[in-house]
Amino acid sequence: MHITDNQYLEAITIKLSRMHDLKANFDKFLRLTSESLKDVLNADGNVRSYRHMPKMPDSHVMALSLCMEAMGIDSENLFWSKLRSDYSGSFPRLIHLTRFNARRKGLACFTHRMAAHLSGLMSEGEDVFLVDSMPVPVCRNSRAGRSKVCREHHRTAPDKGYSAVNRQYFFGYKLHLVTTVRGVMHSMDITPASVHDVRFLDDVRHSGLNNCTLLADKGYISSECRTDLFTTQGIRLETPMRSNQQGFRRYPMVFARCRKRIETLFSQLCDQMLMKRNYAKSFSGLASRTLYKLAAVTCLQWLNLSSGRPLNHIKHALAA
Repeated sequence: MHITDNQYLEAITIKLSRMHDLKANFDKFLRLTSESLKDVLNADGNVRSYRHMPKMPDSHVMALSLCMEAMGIDSENLFWSKLRSDYSGSFPRLIHLTRFNARRKGLACFTHRMAAHLSGLMSEGEDVFLVDSMPVPVCRNSRAGRSKVCREHHRTAPDKGYSAVNRQYFFGYKLHLVTTVRGVMHSMDITPASVHDVRFLDDVRHSGLNNCTLLADKGYISSECRTDLFTTQGIRLETPMRSNQQGFRRYPMVFARCRKRIETLFSQLCDQMLMKRNYAKSFSGLASRTLYKLAAVTCLQWLNLSSGRPLNHIKHALAA
Protein backbone atom coordinates (compact mmCIF):
# COMPACT_ATOMS: atom_id res chain seq x y z
CA MET A 1 0.00 0.00 0.00
CA HIS A 2 1.46 3.33 -1.07
CA ILE A 3 1.54 6.08 1.56
CA THR A 4 1.57 9.68 0.36
CA ASP A 5 3.69 12.42 1.93
CA ASN A 6 0.59 14.04 3.42
CA GLN A 7 -0.48 10.77 5.06
CA TYR A 8 3.02 10.28 6.45
CA LEU A 9 3.12 13.81 7.90
CA GLU A 10 -0.33 13.33 9.38
CA ALA A 11 0.79 10.11 11.09
CA ILE A 12 3.88 11.82 12.49
CA THR A 13 1.75 14.72 13.75
CA ILE A 14 -0.61 12.31 15.51
CA LYS A 15 2.32 10.53 17.17
CA LEU A 16 3.87 13.80 18.34
CA SER A 17 0.53 14.98 19.74
CA ARG A 18 0.23 11.74 21.68
CA MET A 19 3.73 12.17 23.08
CA HIS A 20 2.83 15.60 24.46
CA ASP A 21 -0.75 14.80 25.54
CA LEU A 22 -0.35 14.77 29.31
CA LYS A 23 -3.71 13.08 29.97
CA ALA A 24 -3.04 10.28 27.47
CA ASN A 25 0.40 9.68 28.98
CA PHE A 26 -1.05 9.74 32.49
CA ASP A 27 -3.55 7.04 31.52
CA LYS A 28 -0.70 4.78 30.37
CA PHE A 29 1.16 5.12 33.66
CA LEU A 30 -2.04 4.72 35.67
CA ARG A 31 -2.76 1.45 33.87
CA LEU A 32 0.78 0.20 34.58
CA THR A 33 0.53 1.24 38.23
CA SER A 34 -2.84 -0.42 38.70
CA GLU A 35 -1.72 -3.67 37.06
CA SER A 36 1.66 -3.89 38.83
CA LEU A 37 0.29 -3.08 42.29
CA LYS A 38 -3.09 -4.80 42.05
CA ASP A 39 -2.22 -6.97 45.07
CA VAL A 40 -1.83 -3.93 47.37
CA LEU A 41 -4.24 -1.39 45.88
CA ASN A 42 -7.75 -1.35 47.32
CA ALA A 43 -10.97 -0.56 45.46
CA ASP A 44 -10.34 3.18 45.88
CA GLY A 45 -6.84 2.99 44.35
CA ASN A 46 -5.04 3.49 47.66
CA VAL A 47 -2.29 1.38 49.22
CA ARG A 48 -3.08 2.64 52.73
CA SER A 49 -6.14 3.14 54.87
CA TYR A 50 -6.90 6.82 55.39
CA ARG A 51 -9.02 8.25 58.17
CA HIS A 52 -10.42 10.74 55.68
CA MET A 53 -10.58 9.59 52.05
CA PRO A 54 -8.13 11.72 49.98
CA LYS A 55 -9.35 13.54 46.90
CA MET A 56 -6.60 11.96 44.81
CA PRO A 57 -5.93 8.19 45.14
CA ASP A 58 -2.41 6.89 45.74
CA SER A 59 -2.33 5.28 42.30
CA HIS A 60 -2.98 8.68 40.69
CA VAL A 61 -0.20 10.32 42.74
CA MET A 62 2.31 7.69 41.59
CA ALA A 63 1.12 7.81 37.98
CA LEU A 64 1.35 11.61 37.85
CA SER A 65 4.86 11.52 39.30
CA LEU A 66 5.99 8.96 36.72
CA CYS A 67 4.32 10.92 33.93
CA MET A 68 6.09 14.13 34.95
CA GLU A 69 9.50 12.46 34.97
CA ALA A 70 8.93 10.57 31.71
CA MET A 71 7.95 13.78 29.92
CA GLY A 72 11.09 15.55 31.15
CA ILE A 73 9.26 18.19 33.21
CA ASP A 74 11.78 19.21 35.86
CA SER A 75 9.72 21.90 37.59
CA GLU A 76 6.91 20.69 39.85
CA ASN A 77 5.41 24.20 39.96
CA LEU A 78 5.28 24.31 36.15
CA PHE A 79 3.77 20.83 36.05
CA TRP A 80 1.06 21.70 38.57
CA SER A 81 0.19 25.02 36.93
CA LYS A 82 -0.12 23.23 33.57
CA LEU A 83 -2.50 20.70 35.13
CA ARG A 84 -4.66 23.47 36.59
CA SER A 85 -4.73 25.64 33.48
CA ASP A 86 -4.71 23.23 30.52
CA TYR A 87 -6.06 20.01 32.05
CA SER A 88 -8.49 21.21 34.71
CA GLY A 89 -11.28 19.13 33.15
CA SER A 90 -9.18 15.96 33.10
CA PHE A 91 -7.93 16.39 36.67
CA PRO A 92 -10.81 18.05 38.58
CA ARG A 93 -9.71 16.76 42.02
CA LEU A 94 -6.12 17.97 42.21
CA ILE A 95 -4.64 18.25 45.68
CA HIS A 96 -2.27 21.01 46.81
CA LEU A 97 1.26 20.72 45.44
CA THR A 98 2.78 20.56 48.94
CA ARG A 99 0.50 17.65 49.81
CA PHE A 100 1.32 15.96 46.50
CA ASN A 101 5.06 16.15 47.21
CA ALA A 102 4.63 14.72 50.71
CA ARG A 103 2.55 11.82 49.44
CA ARG A 104 4.83 10.97 46.53
CA LYS A 105 7.75 10.68 48.98
CA GLY A 106 5.72 8.38 51.18
CA LEU A 107 4.72 6.24 48.19
CA ALA A 108 8.28 5.89 46.84
CA CYS A 109 8.61 2.38 48.30
CA PHE A 110 5.53 1.23 46.35
CA THR A 111 6.87 2.85 43.18
CA HIS A 112 10.09 0.93 43.72
CA ARG A 113 8.03 -2.24 44.12
CA MET A 114 6.26 -1.51 40.85
CA ALA A 115 9.55 -0.91 38.99
CA ALA A 116 11.04 -4.10 40.47
CA HIS A 117 8.02 -6.07 39.25
CA LEU A 118 8.35 -4.78 35.68
CA SER A 119 12.14 -5.16 35.59
CA GLY A 120 11.79 -8.72 36.90
CA LEU A 121 9.50 -9.56 33.99
CA MET A 122 11.94 -8.02 31.49
CA SER A 123 15.10 -9.60 32.96
CA GLU A 124 13.84 -13.12 33.59
CA GLY A 125 16.59 -15.66 32.81
CA GLU A 126 19.39 -13.06 32.65
CA ASP A 127 22.76 -14.20 34.02
CA VAL A 128 25.01 -11.27 33.00
CA PHE A 129 24.69 -7.89 34.72
CA LEU A 130 26.45 -4.50 34.62
CA VAL A 131 27.44 -2.22 37.49
CA ASP A 132 28.59 1.40 37.37
CA SER A 133 28.08 4.78 39.02
CA MET A 134 27.45 8.33 37.87
CA PRO A 135 27.85 11.70 39.65
CA VAL A 136 24.74 13.52 40.86
CA PRO A 137 25.87 17.05 41.82
CA VAL A 138 23.67 19.22 44.02
CA CYS A 139 25.48 22.53 43.46
CA ARG A 140 28.62 24.00 41.96
CA ASN A 141 31.93 23.43 43.69
CA SER A 142 32.23 27.15 44.41
CA ARG A 143 29.01 27.02 46.49
CA ALA A 144 29.76 23.78 48.31
CA GLY A 145 30.99 25.48 51.48
CA ARG A 146 27.83 27.52 52.06
CA SER A 147 25.22 25.25 50.48
CA LYS A 148 22.56 23.87 52.85
CA VAL A 149 20.98 21.51 50.33
CA CYS A 150 20.41 17.98 51.71
CA ARG A 151 22.27 18.75 54.94
CA GLU A 152 19.41 17.92 57.32
CA HIS A 153 21.30 14.82 58.57
CA HIS A 154 25.05 14.34 58.82
CA ARG A 155 24.84 10.70 57.69
CA THR A 156 23.17 11.58 54.37
CA ALA A 157 24.88 14.92 53.73
CA PRO A 158 26.57 15.45 50.35
CA ASP A 159 30.32 15.79 50.03
CA LYS A 160 33.04 16.20 47.41
CA GLY A 161 34.05 13.39 45.08
CA TYR A 162 35.94 12.85 41.85
CA SER A 163 34.48 11.85 38.50
CA ALA A 164 36.98 9.89 36.42
CA VAL A 165 34.80 10.27 33.31
CA ASN A 166 34.63 14.08 33.52
CA ARG A 167 38.08 14.33 35.13
CA GLN A 168 36.91 16.82 37.68
CA TYR A 169 35.66 17.08 41.25
CA PHE A 170 31.99 17.58 42.06
CA PHE A 171 29.87 18.15 45.15
CA GLY A 172 26.91 15.89 45.76
CA TYR A 173 26.21 12.18 45.49
CA LYS A 174 26.88 9.08 43.42
CA LEU A 175 24.13 7.03 41.85
CA HIS A 176 25.09 3.34 41.74
CA LEU A 177 23.20 1.08 39.34
CA VAL A 178 23.08 -2.62 38.53
CA THR A 179 21.40 -3.39 35.21
CA THR A 180 21.03 -6.26 32.79
CA VAL A 181 23.01 -6.26 29.54
CA ARG A 182 19.89 -4.81 27.87
CA GLY A 183 19.82 -1.85 30.27
CA VAL A 184 16.95 -2.94 32.54
CA MET A 185 17.50 -1.73 36.11
CA HIS A 186 17.99 -4.40 38.78
CA SER A 187 19.05 -2.43 41.87
CA MET A 188 20.31 1.03 42.84
CA ASP A 189 21.74 3.05 45.69
CA ILE A 190 22.71 6.65 46.40
CA THR A 191 25.85 7.44 48.40
CA PRO A 192 27.85 10.60 49.18
CA ALA A 193 30.26 11.46 46.39
CA SER A 194 33.37 10.46 48.35
CA VAL A 195 32.27 6.81 48.75
CA HIS A 196 34.41 4.56 46.56
CA ASP A 197 32.66 2.42 43.96
CA VAL A 198 34.04 -0.75 45.53
CA ARG A 199 31.93 -0.08 48.65
CA PHE A 200 28.77 -0.59 46.61
CA LEU A 201 29.78 -4.21 46.03
CA ASP A 202 28.90 -4.85 49.68
CA ASP A 203 25.30 -3.92 48.81
CA VAL A 204 25.36 -6.13 45.70
CA ARG A 205 25.68 -9.18 47.97
CA HIS A 206 22.25 -8.35 49.40
CA SER A 207 20.57 -7.28 46.14
CA GLY A 208 19.30 -10.71 45.14
CA LEU A 209 21.98 -11.40 42.52
CA ASN A 210 23.50 -14.89 42.57
CA ASN A 211 25.20 -17.32 40.21
CA CYS A 212 25.83 -14.71 37.53
CA THR A 213 28.53 -12.60 35.88
CA LEU A 214 28.92 -8.95 36.90
CA LEU A 215 30.78 -6.66 34.48
CA ALA A 216 32.45 -3.57 35.96
CA ASP A 217 35.14 -1.01 35.15
CA LYS A 218 38.53 -0.46 36.78
CA GLY A 219 36.96 1.42 39.67
CA TYR A 220 35.69 -1.89 41.05
CA ILE A 221 39.05 -3.71 41.12
CA SER A 222 39.33 -5.47 44.47
CA SER A 223 40.59 -9.01 44.92
CA GLU A 224 38.94 -9.19 48.35
CA CYS A 225 35.49 -8.18 47.06
CA ARG A 226 35.89 -10.39 44.01
CA THR A 227 36.55 -13.44 46.18
CA ASP A 228 33.78 -12.54 48.65
CA LEU A 229 31.16 -12.14 45.92
CA PHE A 230 32.07 -15.46 44.34
CA THR A 231 32.19 -17.49 47.57
CA THR A 232 28.99 -16.06 49.10
CA GLN A 233 26.71 -15.45 46.10
CA GLY A 234 28.39 -17.18 43.18
CA ILE A 235 28.86 -13.81 41.45
CA ARG A 236 31.79 -13.71 39.03
CA LEU A 237 33.13 -10.13 38.98
CA GLU A 238 34.85 -9.22 35.70
CA THR A 239 36.87 -5.99 35.54
CA PRO A 240 39.58 -4.74 33.16
CA MET A 241 43.06 -5.20 34.59
CA ARG A 242 45.48 -2.33 35.06
CA SER A 243 48.48 -2.50 32.74
CA ASN A 244 50.89 -2.86 35.68
CA GLN A 245 48.95 -5.66 37.37
CA GLN A 246 50.62 -9.01 37.78
CA GLY A 247 49.35 -11.54 35.25
CA PHE A 248 47.88 -8.82 33.03
CA ARG A 249 45.43 -9.98 30.37
CA ARG A 250 43.26 -7.99 28.01
CA TYR A 251 39.60 -7.41 28.84
CA PRO A 252 37.46 -9.50 26.44
CA MET A 253 36.00 -7.32 23.70
CA VAL A 254 32.54 -8.84 24.21
CA PHE A 255 32.56 -7.57 27.82
CA ALA A 256 33.64 -4.09 26.72
CA ARG A 257 30.80 -3.94 24.19
CA CYS A 258 28.25 -5.07 26.78
CA ARG A 259 29.39 -2.37 29.20
CA LYS A 260 28.49 0.37 26.72
CA ARG A 261 24.82 -0.31 27.48
CA ILE A 262 24.97 1.07 31.03
CA GLU A 263 26.97 4.08 29.83
CA THR A 264 24.24 4.78 27.28
CA LEU A 265 21.64 4.45 30.03
CA PHE A 266 23.45 7.10 32.09
CA SER A 267 23.40 9.39 29.05
CA GLN A 268 19.63 8.85 28.70
CA LEU A 269 19.14 9.61 32.40
CA CYS A 270 21.02 12.90 32.02
CA ASP A 271 19.43 13.83 28.69
CA GLN A 272 15.76 12.84 28.92
CA MET A 273 15.31 12.41 32.68
CA LEU A 274 17.43 15.46 33.63
CA MET A 275 19.11 13.47 36.42
CA LYS A 276 21.75 16.11 37.10
CA ARG A 277 19.28 19.00 37.29
CA ASN A 278 18.49 19.06 40.99
CA TYR A 279 15.90 21.29 42.67
CA ALA A 280 15.46 19.17 45.81
CA LYS A 281 16.23 20.76 49.17
CA SER A 282 16.31 17.58 51.26
CA PHE A 283 17.91 14.19 50.79
CA SER A 284 14.53 12.46 50.94
CA GLY A 285 13.33 14.71 48.13
CA LEU A 286 16.42 13.96 46.04
CA ALA A 287 16.15 10.22 46.69
CA SER A 288 12.45 10.04 45.81
CA ARG A 289 12.93 12.13 42.66
CA THR A 290 15.80 9.84 41.58
CA LEU A 291 13.71 6.75 42.23
CA TYR A 292 10.80 8.09 40.18
CA LYS A 293 13.14 8.89 37.28
CA LEU A 294 14.52 5.34 37.28
CA ALA A 295 11.04 3.87 37.63
CA ALA A 296 9.87 6.01 34.70
CA VAL A 297 12.66 4.59 32.52
CA THR A 298 11.59 1.06 33.49
CA CYS A 299 7.97 1.89 32.59
CA LEU A 300 9.00 3.33 29.22
CA GLN A 301 11.06 0.20 28.49
CA TRP A 302 8.03 -1.95 29.33
CA LEU A 303 5.80 0.12 27.05
CA ASN A 304 8.30 -0.34 24.22
CA LEU A 305 8.50 -4.08 24.84
CA SER A 306 4.72 -4.38 24.91
CA SER A 307 4.43 -2.47 21.60
CA GLY A 308 7.16 -4.43 19.81
CA ARG A 309 9.55 -1.47 19.63
CA PRO A 310 13.28 -1.52 20.53
CA LEU A 311 13.49 -1.72 24.32
CA ASN A 312 15.73 1.30 24.92
CA HIS A 313 14.19 3.79 22.47
CA ILE A 314 12.56 5.44 25.48
CA LYS A 315 11.88 8.72 23.67
CA HIS A 316 9.52 6.83 21.36
CA ALA A 317 7.65 4.95 24.10
CA LEU A 318 4.87 7.52 24.55
CA ALA A 319 4.20 7.92 20.82
CA ALA A 320 1.97 4.82 20.52
